[in-house]
Amino acid sequence: MIENRIDILKKLLPEHSAALITSESNCFYLSGFNKSEGMVLITRDDAILFVDFRYIEAARAASKISVKLSQSFYKDIYGILKEKNVKTVFVEAQSVTLSQKSVLENAFSGIEISTAINIDEKILEMRAVKTEAEVSLIKSAQEITDNAFSYILNRISAGKTEREIALDLEFFMRKAGSEGTAFETIAVSGKNSSKPHGIPGDKELKNGDFLTLDFGAVVGGYRSDMTRTVCIGNPTEKMKMVYNTVLKAQEEAIKAVKSGVICKSVDKVARDIINNAGFEGCFGHGLGHSVGIDIHENPSFNMRCEAVTKPGMVITVEPGIYLENEFGVRIEDMIIVTENGCFDLTKSDKSLIII
Repeated sequence: MIENRIDILKKLLPEHSAALITSESNCFYLSGFNKSEGMVLITRDDAILFVDFRYIEAARAASKISVKLSQSFYKDIYGILKEKNVKTVFVEAQSVTLSQKSVLENAFSGIEISTAINIDEKILEMRAVKTEAEVSLIKSAQEITDNAFSYILNRISAGKTEREIALDLEFFMRKAGSEGTAFETIAVSGKNSSKPHGIPGDKELKNGDFLTLDFGAVVGGYRSDMTRTVCIGNPTEKMKMVYNTVLKAQEEAIKAVKSGVICKSVDKVARDIINNAGFEGCFGHGLGHSVGIDIHENPSFNMRCEAVTKPGMVITVEPGIYLENEFGVRIEDMIIVTENGCFDLTKSDKSLIII
């Protein structure tokens, strides 16, 4: 499969050109080796992963393309470029900074550094549709995440802090086989739950609080993402109404997902339900984002995204209502787009759980 990805990129390259991939996620996608240090050089007839001594043994074991031990990446790459008479090197427009471009221009004297063929845009387009192997890894990560939620339900109680809950979740996932956390775990309660990306602190959980948990695992370099909001003690009628509105918005949006729909139309399904319930302006983020090697990939369910869904896309559906200085509710599942609908990868209960 990696060979197919490389071949697609090779066909984009004009004569006397090459592509240099430096972003960690794209290097992993094109080589199968997942570490922060390394570069992938693609020419019209070859693909090479450059790593230093710290990673050479692991890279040789994991990489699906040629591996070269390098003490000086730019020097070694420049040698190959001159040998192959390369006149232009295409780089990733979305991840190479101006200062990095300047470094490359100095290192590759006489060779043009260009973003003209949008090499990273093509890679992201490929990454948007997951293979069976990629979906299998995401499913494994989500299984750990679902199990972590079942575990934490028995550990939540008034008096514990948000930070304790977050750390407990993370410890369980690591012990269950996660390679780390998919992103910084969110565990926010009471008034803090009105902050979509609130940071767990020393606030103690109290009876009558909503507790929003947003977390995910990592398996084989692929991530999961799930949010559940539970109530500690009995919720008020307003809290129940808000929760049920979010739940309805999510369920109806999931029903709207299938291959060939415009992403922003799915967002509209959920947003209209929330707005019509009297909460316009209280759902300030997009409905969802693709998930894979990175926690935020393309396309996204939001008000602007004109992309069309395709089978194999893995996207979150996460509507929310946030009432400043009161509370917030978010419910998030990951779905995989199919030809005639979608399959929900998230198995955890999403009815209102009262602890």
